[in-house]
Amino acid sequence: MLGLKLPTDPRWVNIAEKSIAEILIDHAYCEQKAASTCISLIVSYPEKERLVEVLTPVVAEEWSHFERVLEAMKERGISLGATRTDEYVVKLNKLIRKGGNSEERFLDKLLVCALIEARSCERFKLLSENIADEKLKKFYYELMISEAGHYVNFIDLAKAYLPEEQVKQRLQEMLEAEAEIIEQLAVRGDRMH
Repeated sequence: MLGLKLPTDPRWVNIAEKSIAEILIDHAYCEQKAASTCISLIVSYPEKERLVEVLTPVVAEEWSHFERVLEAMKERGISLGATRTDEYVVKLNKLIRKGGNSEERFLDKLLVCALIEARSCERFKLLSENIADEKLKKFYYELMISEAGHYVNFIDLAKAYLPEEQVKQRLQEMLEAEAEIIEQLAVRGDRMH
């Protein structure tokens, strides 16, 4: 369903489990940024009523995930610490076409969001299936389902506003580019992406 062209390196989950505190900190910021991105889309495109209707509850859900990650951190005596640069997201955002057609930029923004949700979903699945901490296994299983739903939301929004064939073609181009980004990034156990 997610269409990712390159699976996460199997070593990632083992490295991540050994530095679960760092993963939780990074994950908290990912959820905060996801909520902020949805707010930004709503503010940038208030005339797109369906987008506003679909993304408003996503904002609340992403913020709820942020709160839940903070709770998991508190239970483990982990403090939030400073925000981090997400190299993966920085590289994905470079795929958004500049200048020219505003509809193409809109499409790219939605698809970048979809790709982030897809990769997060895939990594949450790995964590839910492979880490020893039973509470976190359940937590990441629940979030995996949620992220899959968000992925679908972004794809459906793109198809609601643009021709389906255009969406499919650009999604395939971006999936190929995303695979290249994943291949180039070092396998790090202190980052969600």
